[in-house]
Amino acid sequence: MKTRLISSIIMLLIVVPAVIYGNLPFSIAVFTVAMLCLKEFMDIKETKKRIPTFIKVISYIFLVLFIGVNISGPMLSFQMDYRIISGLFLTFLVPTILYHDREKYSINDAFYLIGGVFFLALSMVLLINIREYSLMKFIYVVLIPIITDTFAYLTGMLIGRNKLLEDISPKKTWEGTIGGTFFGVFVSTMFYVTVISQTTPVLYVVLASTFLSLLGQFGDLFFSAIKRYYGKKDFSNLIPGHGGVLDRIDSIIFVLLGFMFFISII
Repeated sequence: MKTRLISSIIMLLIVVPAVIYGNLPFSIAVFTVAMLCLKEFMDIKETKKRIPTFIKVISYIFLVLFIGVNISGPMLSFQMDYRIISGLFLTFLVPTILYHDREKYSINDAFYLIGGVFFLALSMVLLINIREYSLMKFIYVVLIPIITDTFAYLTGMLIGRNKLLEDISPKKTWEGTIGGTFFGVFVSTMFYVTVISQTTPVLYVVLASTFLSLLGQFGDLFFSAIKRYYGKKDFSNLIPGHGGVLDRIDSIIFVLLGFMFFISII
């Protein structure tokens, strides 16, 4: 617990100033997080099968290209460079024929990496764009999974009895899910209507917050399923007491993606 607390304090000392300042420092921080996430995503796959070095290199290149090209700044425009997306698919799929050996590189490997690079890059682009658009809305978005996860853990520890999905995440309970969702929705809604906007209908904010809270918990379970498939407890041990970077932002990634459905109404 002491190690976990110390790691949390160090992370806050690094992350909070970058978030508050925004602009280039925040973008650099997100690029770093994205690269670490992709490394963990590939490392866990290599517990079962090695990824060719060339494929790993182009994975990092496309991650950086995708994020760099699609940063929109304070205008929050959602436009993608389809040349990057087309190149992503072609560059990963063509080698499946060139390698001509499923033990080295197969179509399954290609789509695993295509999905991973695209998924992570899109999430990181949204993270940067939402922060540059509005600091307060950025805080609202990340507050939902943070409060939800915290109170899901506390509620589950105190009164949790009924397992949620024991095969995927043995410690999660229905009580924890309900408690986490309630407090996540309550705190994020109060933050929104008091700090961001007093004119937006509260019902809209409650519904959006509920959806995002549940979606964040689904994201946690989704990444837990990946770890369970590869027989790992964490994606890495980079952060003492917390696991890897992906272990810390798994639910935030899904909330970022889900927030796009509500960006025009709240």
